[in-house]
Amino acid sequence: MFDDLDIFAAVVEHSSLNRASRQLNLSQPALSRKISKLEERLGVALFNRYGKRLELTEVGRLTYSYALEQRQQRSKFLEALSKYKEGEPKLVTLGASLTSLQTTLPPLVNAYMEKYPTAELKLITGRTHEIVSSVSEGKSDIGLIASSIQEPGLRCISLFEDQLRLVVSEHHPLNQSTKLTMDDLSRLPMILFSKGTWYRRLTDDLFQRCGIDPDVRMEIDSFEAIVRLLPTVNVAALLPKSYLRPQLLNGGGLVSLHIKELEQTQRTTCLIYRDDGSLSTAARSLVQVTEEMFLTEREK
Repeated sequence: MFDDLDIFAAVVEHSSLNRASRQLNLSQPALSRKISKLEERLGVALFNRYGKRLELTEVGRLTYSYALEQRQQRSKFLEALSKYKEGEPKLVTLGASLTSLQTTLPPLVNAYMEKYPTAELKLITGRTHEIVSSVSEGKSDIGLIASSIQEPGLRCISLFEDQLRLVVSEHHPLNQSTKLTMDDLSRLPMILFSKGTWYRRLTDDLFQRCGIDPDVRMEIDSFEAIVRLLPTVNVAALLPKSYLRPQLLNGGGLVSLHIKELEQTQRTTCLIYRDDGSLSTAARSLVQVTEEMFLTEREK
């Protein structure tokens, strides 16, 4: 009956059996028989016939609306089906820490969506141990974490090395120094990450080992907020190198300064997923894009 509904809709849209028969590549008598057969099956008249002119009955208008709905639903179904046949990825659940969300994730998502524009990403955020558990328990297909782990049942792929850098306004006095040490941070007005965050623990540990007591003016857990505030309040901050892209520094009037001791903050960002072969097509595609993006860059 659904094919007959398509034929019926074509007759309505062409307002003529003759024009519809040419478009459908059917003879006019064959087309008339199909319309009559459809009316018999439905038990109603779909057209009022005035010679060669056809006029929809009230139930004919209702049937035409239903035929259009069926056409749209079938089109959506066939489109979705073709994607599965072609192996195009659909939904993938990605777990990421807040750090990865602000540094690694934006360029990765852009690269993935550019290659698979109809794919769907669901994001789960949490701390590193929460993301590891989420992937282990199957709540997330893939995880991005700011550390390297050895966890039974999980594969861990190192993507890139990262470390903290001192960031100040281009007009800050420290930007005029030829060589900086950790001693330059003592009593220096700074914005630090909020207490309890991974980066705050990292910086507190570094300050303690180096005997540094900074002048903490603000505590914030948003990279973007810190970057926006640096030129305004003329303070310094320690931010991950991976976040400090050229367009961010140049556009914000900021500079990234090297301090030898900050190399002690180096950590590895990794991709994790279950190694039991259960990855979906979508998840495998995201793993492939991630490896191509970061591992290729690392080999340059």
